[in-house]
Amino acid sequence: MILWFTIVQVVVAVAAGLFCLIAGLAGRRPSDWTVGALALVELLLLAQVVIAIVAPFAGNPPSGSLLEFWVYLVSAVLLPVGAVAWALLERSRWSTVIMGIAALSIAVMIWRMQVIWTVQLT
Repeated sequence: MILWFTIVQVVVAVAAGLFCLIAGLAGRRPSDWTVGALALVELLLLAQVVIAIVAPFAGNPPSGSLLEFWVYLVSAVLLPVGAVAWALLERSRWSTVIMGIAALSIAVMIWRMQVIWTVQLT
């Protein structure tokens, strides 16, 4: 993983999460803005998938468990899709809150992936 890209992903996911949480708690239903925030998080996660595939061939192999890393990454990629699907099916303020919680969860998962990739020893 690339540290600066990890930091960008965490910042974007936290910003999207707080935005959706605040919008949901203020009574806003899912909108283009809240769904778009999660779409941006998803786009960065898809870029992370490409980076994770290319990095070992470029001399940047993970130091931790590769299986654990990929489980986190696949789960993180599926989380925004599920949250947005829920938000579009149940258009209430609580589904906006769920999108915010999903984005904040993704921020934690991204940081954990960075730790698995760089810090742990097998």
